[in-house]
Amino acid sequence: MSESVITSTPAPAARPEGVTGASILLDQVTKRYPGQKRPAVDGLTLEIPAGKMVMFVGPSGCGKTTTLKMINRLIEPTEGSIIINGEDVTRMNGDELRRKIGYVIQAGGLFPHLSVAANIAIVPKMLGWDKARIAARVDELLEMVSLDPAIYRNRFPKELSGGQQQRVGVARALAADPPVLLMDEPFGAVDPITRQRLQDEMLQIQSELHKTIVCVTHDFDEAVKLGDWIAVFDAGAQLVQYDTPERLLADPANEFVENFIGSGAGLKQLTLSRVSDVDLAEAIIGRPGERAADVLERITAAGHGHAVIVDDRGRPLQWPSRRQLGRMETISAAADPQLPVVGMRATLNDALDTMLVSSAGAALVTGRRETFQGVIDVGTVMDAINKAHELAAIEPENAPVGINTGSLQTTAAAGTGAGGEQAGR
Repeated sequence: MSESVITSTPAPAARPEGVTGASILLDQVTKRYPGQKRPAVDGLTLEIPAGKMVMFVGPSGCGKTTTLKMINRLIEPTEGSIIINGEDVTRMNGDELRRKIGYVIQAGGLFPHLSVAANIAIVPKMLGWDKARIAARVDELLEMVSLDPAIYRNRFPKELSGGQQQRVGVARALAADPPVLLMDEPFGAVDPITRQRLQDEMLQIQSELHKTIVCVTHDFDEAVKLGDWIAVFDAGAQLVQYDTPERLLADPANEFVENFIGSGAGLKQLTLSRVSDVDLAEAIIGRPGERAADVLERITAAGHGHAVIVDDRGRPLQWPSRRQLGRMETISAAADPQLPVVGMRATLNDALDTMLVSSAGAALVTGRRETFQGVIDVGTVMDAINKAHELAAIEPENAPVGINTGSLQTTAAAGTGAGGEQAGR
């Protein structure tokens, strides 16, 4: 295979409707450090489609974080081009570039001496936004990451939990509405339950904004859950496989990928389908202040075992059974902290985990702004598993290129893509 390079910057592909992200192309990118025999990244050519989330996974020291940081030039490439939305960003001012790219690191990376609002406002201030526009944007983003602006905007990082700090870090990265968001192990420093919630919120945000997101993780399950595409790297950022989660689980390229996936590949198939992909059951709705007897009458007439109590914004508060309703006079406004809730963008694996600890054997599903959408049960999950096995055998169309030591032009001429023999397969 020849190793010609791109001599002119390729025009960006037309963005699909509703996509606010930008396409990214790393073309024959290499990073060498003085005194090291092998490059940290060796001749990597990788297409990242606009509006998609691409996950970088691989063993420690394989070059995935170096690759991520070369996109916003926190690390300068030794050779090659990095093209964002048709512009070679290796030729522009690095500080200007980084103001156009969101960046999220582990534990949020907040400035401890600044309030939440001031942390979020950093880049908009640099870009010259007026105070009113900044204040409105801060409140909008806090709402988006499920933090009440009235409560959190004036707090300082030390007054926040780890999960709250990470939410603020995401809000700060999105403050100037960048087309590209880079995330370096963003959920690695929080407990498993908080990590699942943050992942769900990230999926919900992405379903609204359609940014181009590149994320480094050591957690393969997280990569399968979040990624539209997954790039599996070995040492020197050698791209072993670049594929959809479905294809990667169903058809690993070699023993290295099989070992990286680990045992339980069949169970991981549950992470390939979202709650939004299945039909939800309806529920009888009640509201605080109603007579419990009235709600009980409605669920009895419908043949349901529970009622969903929602607040004035449609967010679930309680899920009382018939027996519990029978012991109440009036529905209270108290929120049940143990409510089994999953988001529309949660995986079926997460939904099943939630159901297994629920006394109802099911879970409540919430959508945008945590509003109640319906109920999911075990039978629905089992039906979806069968469908997922059928879809795994389908080859993806218009697969992006992923290859080492070859340019985009060379790869296109050879007719290879993410599933081709020269594209990490």
